[in-house]
Amino acid sequence: MNRKPLIVAVDPQHADRDIEEKLCGSEFDYSFVPFDQPPGTRLADAVYAQADAWLNYRSRHRLGADIIARLAKCRIIVTSGVGFDHIDLAAASAAGIPVCNVPDYGTTDVADHALALLLALARGVVAYDAHLRADGKWTTRDLPSVCRLRGRTLGIVGLGRIGQAFARRAAALEMDVAFYDPHLAPGAELAVGYRRYDSLKTLLAASHIVSLHTPLDEQTRGMIDAAALAAMPQGAVLINTSRGKVLDLDAVEAALRSGHLRAAGLDVLPDEPPDFSHPLLAAWQRRDAWLDDRLIVTPHAAFHSPESIADKRRLTTSTAIDYLRAGRLRACLNEKAIARFR
Repeated sequence: MNRKPLIVAVDPQHADRDIEEKLCGSEFDYSFVPFDQPPGTRLADAVYAQADAWLNYRSRHRLGADIIARLAKCRIIVTSGVGFDHIDLAAASAAGIPVCNVPDYGTTDVADHALALLLALARGVVAYDAHLRADGKWTTRDLPSVCRLRGRTLGIVGLGRIGQAFARRAAALEMDVAFYDPHLAPGAELAVGYRRYDSLKTLLAASHIVSLHTPLDEQTRGMIDAAALAAMPQGAVLINTSRGKVLDLDAVEAALRSGHLRAAGLDVLPDEPPDFSHPLLAAWQRRDAWLDDRLIVTPHAAFHSPESIADKRRLTTSTAIDYLRAGRLRACLNEKAIARFR
């Protein structure tokens, strides 16, 4: 009797299996593997050894070279999301395993969330609610983050899918949209109609508000550091819904404390779950007066909606099935690298 190909889903954020079972039908076996462990923890060797397709749902299960070496039968790895810095692409390529991501499942949700963080700060939504709830005083207040958005320059770092979706939303609010993205071809700015800057520093210097929409790699890791923040105008606002390690949290704390940054909205942090003893997060939790109403933190939730999770499940599973069944690759991250080892 022929063995069915086995698709292993690690650390799924959902309990239902209806979407996956419908896609797999009787052609594939499907296994859910819970994984609520710190980064670097390994599963049993047998789990790795039996998988024909490996679906990695969250980055806390890291696929380093040692783990990839245990994927003896694996023909494809799919990371169920946009980021892939938790996977050793070089090791996967050397093993001949394509690695795919799912870059489009939550595009509009993340763009909406970035806009929500900006609007919540600029219009004082969270702060007004908190003050009114605390003291019952029906009055406006001089909140430090409140400002008019119309006419302000929004600098977007990374004009990919999410960056473009956010830019469209900001333009509808009559903001002056600019961007920096060294990976876009010359002339891309003519197609999208937004002002382009050729360096990160010049974009930062021109922007009242900066929103980060870039992947995490060696070029972007820590790029929003003290020097980058100093390049921004006095009283600028920072939004990050991309990757936490793109920014230096110590530098953000110093810039907020000095007043150089007016406010920040952070959906991602350098360490997740975060270390709440960090000076910025500790001050935020205590509601220290110097930071009050100037920082909003959400728990890496920008992608989340019932619709986006359904899309994520469908696209993750179908990416593996299409390759196992017909050799078709969707959103492959290392296709060229694999070719060098064949």
